[in-house]
Amino acid sequence: MTSAPLVDPSLTDPGAFWDKRFGAHHYVYGTRPNAFLCAQSSCLKPGMSVLAVGDGEGRNGVWLAQNGLMVSSVDASPEGVKKALQLALERQVTLQATCADLATWDWPQAEFDAVVSVFLHLPPALRATAHRQMLAALRPGGLVILEAFRPEQLAHSSGGPKDLSLLYTADQLRDDFAGADVLLLDEAAPLLDEGPLHQGLAATVQLVARRPA
Repeated sequence: MTSAPLVDPSLTDPGAFWDKRFGAHHYVYGTRPNAFLCAQSSCLKPGMSVLAVGDGEGRNGVWLAQNGLMVSSVDASPEGVKKALQLALERQVTLQATCADLATWDWPQAEFDAVVSVFLHLPPALRATAHRQMLAALRPGGLVILEAFRPEQLAHSSGGPKDLSLLYTADQLRDDFAGADVLLLDEAAPLLDEGPLHQGLAATVQLVARRPA
């Protein structure tokens, strides 16, 4: 008798999976923005419009809004969206937040100056499509800013999926964003300090890509 293969629960019902995680009273990934996103701040000017995908509890979207950007945040978890709006209220900024499954979401077209994707891990069948949709959501000259865990993250205890198929390689991102000008594509080893669930040495891949003008 063989056991059924394990399926990552974030794939079968992402809203319910992340609701359970974000249902904690505290912010499980903290309220400070992602360090790689902060490092790209010179590319982001007040008044720009930004789409923050898989924005979770809102730490990145709210930080962008605090810096004068017009932010649309989208996440599959109602609990995450609720906490993102609460954080925006506490920080006294405006955040437009949408609860949606990216697999079925009606992606905007050519509306944004930047798309931010931080530790959003999608299955292979959706990953490439979603990345193409991120590019399509940009106005010409707009930027995608992305950080994700790579397969080497399985050796670390600092967070991320335990399913190899959900981890991204530089080659995959190069293929996914083949229609873009890739300005940066690096394998990094940051020391994460992002709430209780992202602590310690990590293995990530970092990308900045521009939609051709």
